[in-house]
Amino acid sequence: MAAVLQALAHRGPDAAGACALPGLAHRVVLGQRQVALGAGPAGSQPLVDAAAGVALTFDGEVCNASELRAELERHGHRFALESDAEVLLRAYQQWDQEMVQRLRGQLALAVWDSRKQRLMLARDRFGEKPLYWCESGGSVFFASEIKALLKVPGIRAEADLQAVREFLEYGYVPGPRTLFSGIRKLAPAACALWQYGRRREARYWRPPDHDAPAPEKRIAGDAVRGFLDELESAVKLRMGRDAHAGAFLSGGLDSATVVALMSRQCQKVKTFAVGVAGDPASELPYAALVAQQFGTEHHEVVVSAAELAAHLPLLVACRDAPVSAPSDVALYLLAREAARSVKTVLTGEGGDELLGGEPKHVAERLGWPLAAGDWRARCVRSLGGLERTQSDHLAAPILNGARVLDAELPFDVAPAASRLRRMLYFDQTSPLPDNLLERADRVTMAASIEARLPFVDHRLAELVSSLPDRFRVRGLRTKWILREAGRGLLPTRIRRRAKAGLRLPVGEWLRGDMRELLLDHLHGASSRTRAYYRADELDRVLGEHLKGRQNHQKLLWMLLNLEIWHRTYRPG
Repeated sequence: MAAVLQALAHRGPDAAGACALPGLAHRVVLGQRQVALGAGPAGSQPLVDAAAGVALTFDGEVCNASELRAELERHGHRFALESDAEVLLRAYQQWDQEMVQRLRGQLALAVWDSRKQRLMLARDRFGEKPLYWCESGGSVFFASEIKALLKVPGIRAEADLQAVREFLEYGYVPGPRTLFSGIRKLAPAACALWQYGRRREARYWRPPDHDAPAPEKRIAGDAVRGFLDELESAVKLRMGRDAHAGAFLSGGLDSATVVALMSRQCQKVKTFAVGVAGDPASELPYAALVAQQFGTEHHEVVVSAAELAAHLPLLVACRDAPVSAPSDVALYLLAREAARSVKTVLTGEGGDELLGGEPKHVAERLGWPLAAGDWRARCVRSLGGLERTQSDHLAAPILNGARVLDAELPFDVAPAASRLRRMLYFDQTSPLPDNLLERADRVTMAASIEARLPFVDHRLAELVSSLPDRFRVRGLRTKWILREAGRGLLPTRIRRRAKAGLRLPVGEWLRGDMRELLLDHLHGASSRTRAYYRADELDRVLGEHLKGRQNHQKLLWMLLNLEIWHRTYRPG
């Protein structure tokens, strides 16, 4: 257990705990790393009630812990600690596995019930906190990160070739697979039970965009006010007792709104922004504008090509997977800066997937055809299965005779749902949990800081989904309801800005400062992934990019990261 917990030291540098628990035919051991958050005592974990025969450990935050505590006290439960862990333990004793229906927040949890001889694992609704599991030698192992499972004797790093192909298709691995054979992700909003040698798994919630909305009778003004109230509640709950929570500030609409609402709760919000050295389209001036508007204590980080190359192997190791986007490295450097003064940061992640913030959402709302090769558009329209060809895939032309197979993507959306809702439902159930939220967790926890995401709140999602599509996309305007809610709250220049995002000139860097790194990993004799590809096609792509004839930065970034992952874990 010591080696397993040490592998997770960055997730909880302030404390560690482990305990062996009673089991008839089982040896049950729970362990946890902790980070001290907020003003109150965290309470040690794992938490054990020997009289009840129940033990619990969890990662994350229960946003409605105070509300649940009061309700449990009315049921006769008594509390000895000011901790979310004890609230969860008593909630399990009161409601058994149905407790997950009552939770609001970001968390992954494990409960061992010795009387029922049952292990329960569960994740929050959108999958903000990770949970991986595997079975080996008749035992079940689980952890917040894969690297910890690889410390268990008998569990080896072996590549899942189907997952490798899925990564080359999507840029991430859709759950439940991971790049490691035999290691699985527990699905968001899932509860898994192991009892008497059997596993049962069920989803207890799904994003409401799965269905068509009921007729909306509220007027627009009431809907906007209701939305702003719910979002402010989500922000306040995620700030919790931590009066020193910071915020990542991009200068975009989502993060600016979060900072504006935080400033109502905290006199001096600390904000953190990242940009690229020499970038004429930098978002740093917009972030500074928001910081000035709300009087925040503002910090800036500027990223260079040398820093990107230097930190890339570290980030691959932190994520246990290839880094899907160059901006992940920039976000890690930002998190490292923030960790010097705060323990938690709020971010605007998830706003696009909840509110419809991308051009593809406009296209779906207006019924425009998307590019034939846009796999996201095709997958949400063809609910009975996909008819794709290799030409649809970025990596297909260079693959060495291997067809990129279809992943188990979520096609169970209701037939009556609109095109926009189908697109959003897919976004919320595949790229959001398996890429964006996974990235947010790993990048921040690598710096021993916790990210909290107000937009990824199930009550906010349920409210927005109850409204007609025009409240999200209206004409060419994305996130309409958020822009309306920002009237009088945000500077007009920010409220009306089109989505930009952090863009690193990776194509240029791969020809310059990162050229040798690229050639060593994809063209050198020590390359471990070159056998995946047709050598002549790979060399053609490399040559075209390095000579400036064509920009292949997206493909080359994926291939470079996949090679770094192989060199880091050396899977069989």
